[in-house]
Amino acid sequence: MKAYRLLTDDDTSAFCHKVTAALAKGWELCGSPAYAHDPVTGKMRCAQAVTKDVPGDYRPDMKLGEL
Repeated sequence: MKAYRLLTDDDTSAFCHKVTAALAKGWELCGSPAYAHDPVTGKMRCAQAVTKDVPGDYRPDMKLGEL
C-alpha cells in the first residue's frame, strides 16, 4: 500500500526538519512544495506531500507519522 502525508508548518527551519525527518524514515517527496501566506497569522506557510510504500492494507486508524 502507498501511504500519503501532507507535511505543513510555518516557513521556519522546523518545516525543513520535519521534511528531512520524513525522508530519513523512508518517505519520498511527491510533487512540488507549496508556499502561501496565512492572512490570519501574517506568516508564510509551507507544505510538502510525501508518500511511502508500506506493507498491509489501509486502515483509517493508522498513525501515518509512525510508519
